[in-house]
Amino acid sequence: MITLSVDAMGGDHGLESTVPASIATVDKHSDVRIILVGDAVQIAAKLGSHNDSDRISVRAASEVVTMDDTPAYALRKKKDSSMRVAINLVSDGEADACISAGNTGALMATARFVLKTIPGIERPAICASLPKLHGHTHMLDLGANIDSPSEILFQFGIMGNLLISCLGGPPNPSVGLLNIGVEEMKGSDTIRAAAELFRASNLNYKGFVEPDEIYIGDTDLIVCDGFVGNIALKASEGVAQMIMGTLKEEFNRNMATRAAGMVARPVLSAIKSRLDHRIYNGASLLGLRGTVVKSHGGMDSLGFQHAIEVALEEARENLVTQIENALTAIQL
Repeated sequence: MITLSVDAMGGDHGLESTVPASIATVDKHSDVRIILVGDAVQIAAKLGSHNDSDRISVRAASEVVTMDDTPAYALRKKKDSSMRVAINLVSDGEADACISAGNTGALMATARFVLKTIPGIERPAICASLPKLHGHTHMLDLGANIDSPSEILFQFGIMGNLLISCLGGPPNPSVGLLNIGVEEMKGSDTIRAAAELFRASNLNYKGFVEPDEIYIGDTDLIVCDGFVGNIALKASEGVAQMIMGTLKEEFNRNMATRAAGMVARPVLSAIKSRLDHRIYNGASLLGLRGTVVKSHGGMDSLGFQHAIEVALEEARENLVTQIENALTAIQL
C-alpha cells in the first residue's frame, strides 16, 4: 500500500481541488491511501460521505502557508502548517510522498530543511514535463536555484535522467543543455564547463539546445538553471494563453467566423486537449531524501489529481533510492 500525504489547504483553491482529487485517486487505485492534512473540520465537511473511507484519513494542522509568506517566515513561524505537517509525515515514514499546491519557495525551503538532500546532491531542483509537437519533454531546473554552477547543472542532469527512466520514458534519455546557440563557443563559462562534464559522463548527451527545442525537438531532458528555466516556463504559458485567446476572438468575430468555428470545433477541441496544462501538472522536487511534488497553485481538481499521480509513480518506483544508488556508483 502506498501512502500519500496531501497539503489539503495549499494553493488558490485549497479544499475545492485537493479533496475531490484525493477521492478520485483512491477510487482509481486500490493500493493507495491518502492522508489529508489541514483544518480537520473543513476537510471532514468537504469529504462528506467519503469521510468513512478506510483509505482517506485526516491529520489536523492549525496553520496555512499563504502565497505571501516568505520561505523563512513559513519555516520559522508556521511549524504546524498543513504544508509542514504533510512533509513531516514523509520524514517520519508515515507517508511515501507529499503533494502540495502551496507557496513554491516555502515548499522547497521546508522540504529541504525537514528531509535534507541526498548525499552528493548540493541543491534540489524542480523538474516538470512539458508538451511538445510529438510527446513531451522534461525540463529542470524550473525555479529552485537562481544561479547554478556547472557541477550543479550536471547533478540536475543525473537526477532528471533517472526521473524519466523511472516514469516509463526511454531507458537512456537524451539530454541537452539549454543555451543561446548550439555552437560549442556559445554561452557563458558556466554552461560551457557544464558541457564538458556531460560529455565526459555516460549520459546520452546531445549538446547545446536552443529554446525552440523544448517544444519542437526530440530531446528528452533539457537542463538549465532555475532563473532561465522559470522565465522560459512562464513565457511559454503566456504564449499558449495568447494563442488560445486569439483563436477564440477570431472565431467569434462575426457570423461567418462563428460558423467556421462550428466546423472546426473537433480540431480545436483536439488542440485544446493536447495543450491542456492540467495533464502536465506536477513538478518533482528532485534531490531530496523523500518524494515531494509541487502542483501549480491555480489547478482545479483534475490538475491536482495529475500531480498526485506523479507522486504516486515516483513512490512506486522508489525514485529517491535510485538517485542515491546512481550517485554512489558515480562517486565510486
